[in-house]
Amino acid sequence: MAIGNFGSGGNRSPLSEINVTPFVDVMLVLLVIFMITAPMLYRGINVNLPETSSSPIPVERHRGTTVTLTASESIFLGDSRYRLSEVASAMAESMRVAGTDPRTEKVFIRADESVRYGFMVEVMDEIRKTGIEKLNLVTELSDKKDLETDM
Repeated sequence: MAIGNFGSGGNRSPLSEINVTPFVDVMLVLLVIFMITAPMLYRGINVNLPETSSSPIPVERHRGTTVTLTASESIFLGDSRYRLSEVASAMAESMRVAGTDPRTEKVFIRADESVRYGFMVEVMDEIRKTGIEKLNLVTELSDKKDLETDM
């Protein structure tokens, strides 16, 4: 804090200034930290989705639950991992908390292309036990061009 003129008989008014430089330095450091860590907060489950050459079916912006099946046959609802026997109760609890009706709830299944068909059917059966009727399979659009041959 700076002090004003203290001469004899002069005006004794203190001049106060707040030094904001340290505050700005701290804020800039925090900004850099958040910019670096924010992309790391989103961690997806790595799966190789099957590729299709057909055009995607137009779907309104989905609001629903995403179920991911990995190559090692792990089951994820969102980012949480569940056993097969826990899927139905987890889905029911999720819908209860969200207040959604099972008949209108949409479930998007992202299954690795190497997942056994039987395992995927078992997971779908567990999901259907909750009353969910709309199951959707997620695929990647193939970049490969089909070669036509003359026959």
